[in-house]
Amino acid sequence: MDWKKLINLLYPPVWLIILLVPVCTAALVLIFVNNMDTHPVSCVSYVLSFYTLTAIVMRCIEFLPGHYRTAKEKVYSHPVGERIMTDMKFRTHISLYGSLGINLMYVALNAVSGFLYHTAWFFVLAFYYTILAVMRFLLLRFVNRTGIGNNRFKELRRSRACGYILLTINLALSGAVLMILYQGKGYEYNGILIYVMAAYTFYITTIAIVNLVRYRKLGSPVMSMAKIISMAAALISMLSLETAMFSQFGKDMSPENQRLMIALTGAGASIVIVTMSVYSIVKNSREIKYILENEDYEE
Repeated sequence: MDWKKLINLLYPPVWLIILLVPVCTAALVLIFVNNMDTHPVSCVSYVLSFYTLTAIVMRCIEFLPGHYRTAKEKVYSHPVGERIMTDMKFRTHISLYGSLGINLMYVALNAVSGFLYHTAWFFVLAFYYTILAVMRFLLLRFVNRTGIGNNRFKELRRSRACGYILLTINLALSGAVLMILYQGKGYEYNGILIYVMAAYTFYITTIAIVNLVRYRKLGSPVMSMAKIISMAAALISMLSLETAMFSQFGKDMSPENQRLMIALTGAGASIVIVTMSVYSIVKNSREIKYILENEDYEE
């Protein structure tokens, strides 16, 4: 066997890859929409899609490292880019703007959907994201006025206040879980969209966990609380994804088992949020008490 010829098959011309991508995408959409999983054409589409994906990955492995280094050099050469990459306080400040904007978008989208579809499900989600938006607004307002690391006492109090607010988010989470269990509410993603949402959900959850550990080591209450809020947002995304997965692939699972899995996921998410909230409140309260008892602090 000529291994060079076999390897060359993984590097087709770029024009061929560009042609195959829309063809494979259209074929997969038709298969999923029309439930043609067992049709002979679907086997050909799967093989062709796998080949196209493999070819794209091989091209990326070949070209991305060099482009990544070039892009990284350009980012570091710019003062703002260099600060974003090296200054975690500044990065947290910028991310609060972006996350607050995304939260407000989710609030508006779910509120409008609630009015259009006349269902309380979307209003519950809107309430959940409203709480997240309120906490992020309070943190952003504090950072804009005081900054991170400039006033430890005020930073502890603002973080503790957000911890108390975070406890109330379990009301919305419990309402969402109950509506899923007893009213069959949830998300549905058709076709390839469910894979995209799954990848996105696992990505934001992984990033939330990594940042929660990384920023906690820096010792900033505000920065840690910002990442706790991101973790809470990722948990509701995981719950929503689970309902979509059951809707798409759970036909062979009994409704009782589906409800059990959703109940366990909801309970787990609630326990994580309560634990993070209580830990933050207790830790910040102890340090606030210590400062008041051992230092001459003035408002």
